[in-house]
Amino acid sequence: MNATIDISYDQMLLLLQQMPVRSQLRIGKALMRQNTRVELTRFLDTFRTDELSEEDIMAEVKAVRQERYAKKA
Repeated sequence: MNATIDISYDQMLLLLQQMPVRSQLRIGKALMRQNTRVELTRFLDTFRTDELSEEDIMAEVKAVRQERYAKKA
């Protein structure tokens, strides 16, 4: 059974402040994990592309390695 309650930010903050410190920390960690997941997904979606193939990436890696090797020699 799911229930929803409309409460304001200030009301939520007051409720959290009444909880034991350990519970507050657990909630904080859970929110951080959720936020990190959302940010990582957003970041990965930003760079997602169909324009680069694995072959293109490997060719570029090979070219850079050859250039670096040539500079050392």
